[in-house]
Order: sequence, then structure tokens, then C-alpha cells
Amino acid sequence: MHSHGPGPSRRTALALGAGTALTTALALGGGAAQAAPETGGVVARLRRLEREHTARLGVFARDMRTGRTVAHRAGERFPMASVFKTLAVAAVLRDLDRDGEFLARRVRYTRAYVDGSGLSPVAGAAENVSGGMTVAGLCDAALRFSDNAAANLLLRELGGPTRVTRFCRSIGDRVTRLDRWEPELNSAEPRRVTDTTTPHAIGLSYARLVLGDALDPHDRERLTGWMLRNTTSTEKFRRGLPADWLLADKTGSGRHGGANDVGIAWRPDGTPILLAVLTTQPEEDAPTDNPLVARTAALLAEEFGRGAAWNGGASGVRRRGRPPRPARL
Repeated sequence: MHSHGPGPSRRTALALGAGTALTTALALGGGAAQAAPETGGVVARLRRLEREHTARLGVFARDMRTGRTVAHRAGERFPMASVFKTLAVAAVLRDLDRDGEFLARRVRYTRAYVDGSGLSPVAGAAENVSGGMTVAGLCDAALRFSDNAAANLLLRELGGPTRVTRFCRSIGDRVTRLDRWEPELNSAEPRRVTDTTTPHAIGLSYARLVLGDALDPHDRERLTGWMLRNTTSTEKFRRGLPADWLLADKTGSGRHGGANDVGIAWRPDGTPILLAVLTTQPEEDAPTDNPLVARTAALLAEEFGRGAAWNGGASGVRRRGRPPRPARL
């Protein structure tokens, strides 16, 4: 049986301790939210990445301590893909669970349900099909392994995809919307509005969940713990970020070469950096472009990572010049 291990770890506690104290009106809804985005060299480099990868690249990144922001196509809609799963799990934690009772509930399902949902490495295991999974186990599988059947079962418990949209509205996100189930929501046709978000909207929603007060402290800690143990970002954010940065994120991919990653990274000094990277390509059958996400993460780490050790070998992106000097915060 799949073990979800929802209890907070020391890494979770460190991340939350470093991040939540910084989540003020300045960081999420006030002065810093109005900070002018960077429009100089970093955006020019993002445009070059777009050209090199023949892609449309959306970026919203923010130092949550200072409010310094990098934005490129941050207000444009992109297919959301599996980054919706963080929102669905958060809705379950806030709206359905009471003191862990709902999380302990066992959900039964069939092999046909798994087969109709697409990639489901945890829910599709024989022992889980035969014995069912707890709601907590489904949350763990959806977040850490991007399990589609687990996500669909959570959507079923919530009352359908549009409940995720309603959840987003309730936390101040007036853009993000979920309309379909896995795997149909990944079709990602150009100009489709359903199942989309913007880098700005999804980034701030993640910040409200991980750093803000959209969830009560226990649920925020549980959600962040799952995200810190994500297994799917090896070739995306984790590939581009320094090895000594903590990362709590959720990835997504779909048709038209879609490759997404959204989350919070913590520098070694404890500063949380919000990162939202969404991509798409013109051709329906274009391969998922994980290297574009990794290269974007490396570029953003260089911009925001003053004082952080550089993981050039792991990122596969060669830095120019010396490592950045430590910042004095």
C-alpha cells in the first residue's frame, strides 16, 4: 500500500519558517505586488530563449523579501496542465478536511478508471487498485508523482473541475480556471481559454498557498511538505536551480510541447523566490521542452541568487563570468 507520510519534515519547517514571516501585504497584495517588473537584460535573455526553442514562454518571478520582479508574457494565458493539482489538493485540505478525518477516508476505484485517466504510477499499482487509497494518499500521489487518476479522484470528491476555479476565486485569483478532467485538459490548443492560467495569476496563487494565509498553518505545512518532496521536477526547475536551494513545486506537461513548473524556491539565506514558468509551442505533436524550463530556471536563479552556490554541472547551463556576489539584505 502506498504510504503518504503527511507529517512535516525538518525541511518543511525550515522552509515555512523562512517564508511565511515574509508574507505581508507588501509581498502578495500591496507595494511589492505593484513593483515594476524588470525590463532590461533578463527579459532580453528570455526572448532569446523563446527564439532558440521556437516556443512561447511565460515567466513571473518575484523575490518575496524585496518584491523585485521579473515578468515576461506574465499576463498571457497558457495551458495549465498538471499545475492545477496543487490547487485541487489545497481545496481538499481547506474545504473538505477536518482534523485529518477526511484525509483518512479510503476511496475505492476500478482499473478502468485508472486506464481512462492517463499516467497514474501510484493509483495504478495493483495493491492500490484492489485496496483503494486514502484521500491523503491521493493528495500525495497527485502532487509528488503527478498521478492523473489520483487527481481525478480528488476532483470527484470536490464536485468536479469547476470547483477548482471557485477555489481560485476565493483566494483572489480571478484568472485561473479548470474546466475538464485528466487527460483531456492537456489538449492545449492555441487560443483555448478553458484549463488555462497566466504566469502572474498561478504564481501568486501558489504564493498565497505556500507563504500566505489562504490555508491554515497545519494545512499549509502539509501541502508544502508534499511539494518539497516532488519527484517530477528533476529535468525542469530542479535541473536549473542551485543544488542548495530548497524547492517546493509542481510540474505540468501537455500537447503542443507544453512544459510548466510553478513553485517557491528558498535561497540558502532563507529568502523565498516565487517562480512560475509556462511554455507552449505551435505544433501539436512538439515534444515536451523540459530544457527550456530548466534554462529559464537557471537564468532566474542567476538573477535572484546572490550568495547562492551555483550548480552549473547539474543545470547543464553554462554561466558567464563569476558567480554573483552575496547580497546584503
